[in-house]
Amino acid sequence: MKYTIKKIQILLIKFGINPVALCKSIIGIPFFIKDILLFQMQKYKSNERKFFSFGLPFPILDERFEEGGTASGHYFHQDLLVAQRIFEIKPITHLDIGSRVDGFVAHVASFRKIEVLDLRPTQAEVENISFKKADLMKVDDALLNYCDSLSCLHALEHFGLGRYNDPIQFDGYLDGLDSMHKILKQGGKFFLSVPIGKQRVEFNAHRVFAMRYLLRLFKDKYSIDYFSFVDDKGDLHKNIEMNNEEIDKNFDCHYGCAIFEMTKL
Repeated sequence: MKYTIKKIQILLIKFGINPVALCKSIIGIPFFIKDILLFQMQKYKSNERKFFSFGLPFPILDERFEEGGTASGHYFHQDLLVAQRIFEIKPITHLDIGSRVDGFVAHVASFRKIEVLDLRPTQAEVENISFKKADLMKVDDALLNYCDSLSCLHALEHFGLGRYNDPIQFDGYLDGLDSMHKILKQGGKFFLSVPIGKQRVEFNAHRVFAMRYLLRLFKDKYSIDYFSFVDDKGDLHKNIEMNNEEIDKNFDCHYGCAIFEMTKL
């Protein structure tokens, strides 16, 4: 029920309606009126008032009810965790596929060069980041055995669903995994994160993978060095030992996030 309500909220946000922010903004109106009147009164008592004119009001009504930032959730934990590992292992060439530029990629670019492949073009020029447009459901020969470190964080689940104007391909995630395997050198590190829970497609947002199914996809291709996951509450469980019971229960996740560090065999 809780997950259904959250999905309805996300759908409304996609159409420009944020019910939580709307309610908080309505509650915030009296606070705004009280504060602006007090601020204007203080202006006339200040010796600095001549340096500031009043522009048009720009009401921010909901943020007084928010916490001072969010240090939880899939992206916060995966981006920080994998960036830390790349800093530690210091690969020669690190290539990223489709991860968040304003999260993980930016973290890595703060201390080293990173190459980014994405289906969507990016015009930005940023130090330490090189962008290239590519469809990873098919691999360019120039990328074969290209790098010794590869990341794909919270991206594989979208392959072939058309969300990012990519071609509709039911098995697009398999094509993507096959391409990544070809791009990574033998012995190279593969950092992968995907949603986990009861296996399903929530078109056209994403796929959710069962742990048992993922492990079958990795068999004979990779050894798993470290496994971590983010649970439904957004908390990180780092370097977890996997056992059959937890695997079959998907670590009690409905929509969690599995984070794998693997070595190509």
